[in-house]
Amino acid sequence: MRSSTILLLIALLVNRLSAAAAPARADNADWSVGIATVRITPDKPVVLAGYAARTKPFEKVEQEIEAKALAMKDTQGHRAVLVTMDLCTLPPDVADPVRQQIAGREGLEISQVVLSVSHTHSAPVVALALAEGPSRTGARAQETAAYTRSLQNKLIDVAHDALARMEPARLSWGTGVADFVMNRRQFTDKGIILGVNPRGLVDRSVPVLRIDSPDGKLRAVIFGYACHNTTLPSNYLAVSGDYAGYAKAYVQQQFPGAQALFMMGCGGDANPYPREQAPLGRLHGEELGKEVCRVLGTKLQAVSGPLTCAAATAELPLQAPTRDALQEVAKHGPGYNREAAQQMLDMVDRGEHLARSYSAPIAVWQFGADLTLVCLPDEVVAGYVPDLEDAIGPMRLWIAAYCNEVAGYVPTRRILQQGGYETRGLYAGAGWFAPEVEQVLVSTTRDAAIKAGRQPADRPAP
Repeated sequence: MRSSTILLLIALLVNRLSAAAAPARADNADWSVGIATVRITPDKPVVLAGYAARTKPFEKVEQEIEAKALAMKDTQGHRAVLVTMDLCTLPPDVADPVRQQIAGREGLEISQVVLSVSHTHSAPVVALALAEGPSRTGARAQETAAYTRSLQNKLIDVAHDALARMEPARLSWGTGVADFVMNRRQFTDKGIILGVNPRGLVDRSVPVLRIDSPDGKLRAVIFGYACHNTTLPSNYLAVSGDYAGYAKAYVQQQFPGAQALFMMGCGGDANPYPREQAPLGRLHGEELGKEVCRVLGTKLQAVSGPLTCAAATAELPLQAPTRDALQEVAKHGPGYNREAAQQMLDMVDRGEHLARSYSAPIAVWQFGADLTLVCLPDEVVAGYVPDLEDAIGPMRLWIAAYCNEVAGYVPTRRILQQGGYETRGLYAGAGWFAPEVEQVLVSTTRDAAIKAGRQPADRPAP
């Protein structure tokens, strides 16, 4: 009898200990998260983006490219959806209707929808309008436009699927570092070229947002890096996610069943180092993937709500060149500026006014007091990272670029004074940014961050 009583007491004690060690219940999760994926590899060869010298369609698929949507909802019902893509560019006339249709279909504000591209130069050209260039004229233009229309539908649908698959989740975040990024603005006696500048400014941080199920199993991870996705050489006619695609694949191999999403940072003036050799794409990707996995294994900062989303439009000022200046650049200027100069010259000769500003969409997502995600448009250079840290504080801050559109380079005042490729301005349209662009972009982003709930004084004491 005594033995039975002892065994019963032991069993009760084991049950209590097991209950204490059991995973948190789903109804105690801070978030609901949905994840969906869709293949966006073209079904037939089309021309790849990123290099003007390319005139032929891709010859093989080295790596499937995808769009991935991650939807989230806090305990108060505030929702948002992020759609990441293995693409190079995203013109406004492609991106804007997608964001608007996702928002309208799902009952969201436009601030709650963010599109993000990895900027791989081994993905198809994305364009609806027929313009000059080998990829957009004749049969090639029709193929590109057909692919783009199909892509738009897939992006709308994958966002819907993610929002429809909400499950309880917990969020946490941390930051690592990877070293293969290199400033590419090389100073020479003949000016600044696209090369290697070891003393140049870069952002080596690897922000990581972990999404777990209530029992602690990894469901998804969003990570970033601020480096052009251009490891593969321009003559390598294969579809690939480049280093970012390989990094995602590596993380998913280490965590079967989890999804990895990538957001590009302010890497407009940075390249991988070394580069232009096909095997290096996998090597850099594995280096980044290993760092993401290392961060996932550390003690991360919990991320709570509420989730507050804000949007703003930065009216980025453009230069007002004279006709003589345009004519000089069109004839004798650097190759990357001649086409835009000729376009503007033709407009002037037709009696049209050149645009004085460019409307660029900005989004800021504020996660309680734990994290601020800044989503900048276009190819933003690394100088904007310290700019924004000064403007809104460096703590609990994730700065992403290449969001909601990729239509040109956004330089700093210093880069505009120095010259170089990053001064080319808009490539979806025609216009060169004026020196005031830096102040306007930073101040507009600061206003959006404050609107979202960011405290600008969120910085360490001196």
